[in-house]
Amino acid sequence: MLGMGLKGKDSSSNALAVQLDANGKVKYDLLARQGHSKDKIVYSKLSDLLPSEITNENDPSLQRPSEEEIADITERTRKALEKITSSKIEAAMPVRCAEKLGPAQYIRYTPSQQGQSYNSGAKQRVIRMVEAQVDPIEPPKFKINKKIPRGPPSPPAPVLHSPTRKVTVKEQKEWKIPPCISNWKNAKGYTIPLDKRLAADGRGLQQVHINENFAKLAESLYIADRKAREAVEMRAQFEKKIAQKDKEKKEDYLKQLAQKARDERAGLKSAAALDKAEESRERDQLRQERHKDRARDRNLARAAPDKRSRLQRERERDISEQIALGMPAKNISNTGEAQFDQRLFNTSKGMDSGYGHDDEYNVYDKPWRDTNAIGSQIYRPSKNIDKDNYGDDLEKLVKTNKFVPDKEFSGTDRSVVRTGPVQFEKDEEDPFGLDQFLKQAKRASGTSASTSTTTATPATASSSSNSSKRKDDRDQRRDDRDKRRKH
Repeated sequence: MLGMGLKGKDSSSNALAVQLDANGKVKYDLLARQGHSKDKIVYSKLSDLLPSEITNENDPSLQRPSEEEIADITERTRKALEKITSSKIEAAMPVRCAEKLGPAQYIRYTPSQQGQSYNSGAKQRVIRMVEAQVDPIEPPKFKINKKIPRGPPSPPAPVLHSPTRKVTVKEQKEWKIPPCISNWKNAKGYTIPLDKRLAADGRGLQQVHINENFAKLAESLYIADRKAREAVEMRAQFEKKIAQKDKEKKEDYLKQLAQKARDERAGLKSAAALDKAEESRERDQLRQERHKDRARDRNLARAAPDKRSRLQRERERDISEQIALGMPAKNISNTGEAQFDQRLFNTSKGMDSGYGHDDEYNVYDKPWRDTNAIGSQIYRPSKNIDKDNYGDDLEKLVKTNKFVPDKEFSGTDRSVVRTGPVQFEKDEEDPFGLDQFLKQAKRASGTSASTSTTTATPATASSSSNSSKRKDDRDQRRDDRDKRRKH
């Protein structure tokens, strides 16, 4: 009556049966796999996002394919791609060759009904099946413009939701969307409060952010105003000082004028006026002398230009050069007596000093000054100055021998003449043979333990005494070397 167990009725519902996983939870990933093939990989669980663990490194599925497998897969891929491209090229061509037919297939056919009246009495037949030849120019016989339903889309991306929590009152108010109220139309004539209009406007949802540059601008304007006020005040002070100085200068000038008027009325002359008069006379005299010189030069240039240059050269010559060149004396008195430079009579040498043959080079044949006198004057300090600087130690410094040590080395004789370079003695590394003795003792201790234990006490005593003596000698040699280096 309920129709349970009846066959032949297909249900039209696309609902999926509920399936459970190994943990007893519903497998919701079946919705994502709906419509896809069983071999398609669909990531729909959290475990699909985690990397897989490699338990066995020698797993054959994780190994790289061999060269033969790579070559085989490459060849099959190449053939498949060639087949696809060749089919597309042939389909695009207007005229193409007939397709190559496949080989004939032979089929052995055995009918189910056996007898003389069936199949001409033959029990089996061999059927040769051949593909029929297709005319390449023949138009298509069937229409292929039917709309085929699309396949399922790509599976949706997994969305990992946070756990559900109870919605608070604040969140409910934030999610509340106010009704849209027009600012222009009100057909019903309702009284709409302002808060509803502002809520519909959305300006309450905006967070007003004041740019920080407004504060910078206000601060800059304040600083500029303060600087401008300081500049105006400073300028006013300068102008006041300048006006004060001008006023003082004007008062001083008026005072001088009044004093000058008083002096002129009293008949007195100032010393400055006398000095100015004397300076003016000197300037007038100098001006007249210059005027005479220029007039004389103009006359000489007008009369004989070459004579002017020669006279200038002769005027600039020294008296000694004039006498050496044999020039006549230019100043001759009326008495007829020649006037000579008195400095020439004080010299004991004549024309033979400084005038020799042209091929001789005797410019530096004599020293300029006496070396002894120069050395005594330059390199020897004066007694009074050095006495003031050094006091009574000057005599002691002068008498002290230079490059002579205060204390000489032992075993040296300064009177002996040295014929070669300074020679030093090289320190012996082991003058007492202590290192060799210790080595022999170590070898002896390694060979026989009993013997070494019996002889340990005297060996230790002797080695301690030798080491102390060696240390003293080493210290003595080090002190001697330090003294040599200091001296």
